[in-house]
Amino acid sequence: MYPILRFASEMLKYRRAPRIGLLEAHVSTHRCWPWDLDPWIELNNGRTLTLYDLGRLPMASRTGIIGTMRSQGWGITVAGNSVRYRRRVKAFDRFTMVSRTIGWDARFLYMEQSIWRKGECCNHMLLRAAITSGKGIVPPAELLAAAGQDTQSPDLPGWVSAWIAADGQRPWPPSLPDLAAHDPKDDLPA
Repeated sequence: MYPILRFASEMLKYRRAPRIGLLEAHVSTHRCWPWDLDPWIELNNGRTLTLYDLGRLPMASRTGIIGTMRSQGWGITVAGNSVRYRRRVKAFDRFTMVSRTIGWDARFLYMEQSIWRKGECCNHMLLRAAITSGKGIVPPAELLAAAGQDTQSPDLPGWVSAWIAADGQRPWPPSLPDLAAHDPKDDLPA
């Protein structure tokens, strides 16, 4: 289940926080609760992605981007991500999340987020987000112009550009094996 109460709490906590620049980091502290755990009693990898919302959306609000999107009738959606997991977050651990926008291109905003515990990075995510309208994707430069921000992106780091290039080679939609011969009964336990 989506952590609606935690999300609302984070948005309320930061609603009067000082504004930050579009490329500045938003830092927040969280706890790993029992409902965030997998069978190995550590933060579930899928839940990690959900918890990243608790940093990313208050960050967007503090930059003023959320207000601009609302005034224009635009939304935002995740259009891809890549996560590197390196350290475990266990039940009841407190952790710090760092969220920031690192740049944009003609279609997407690129953000990075990381979770830290006791001075060590536990995981790190690169995410691209699309601004959406009833007509499709809104170019980030249009969003930034509406927000009164500089529309020129800083140069994206090489590792981000390499990720964009690699993802561009990935086929879409993916090719699937022939499912015509698949019998759904094969999915049932024997």
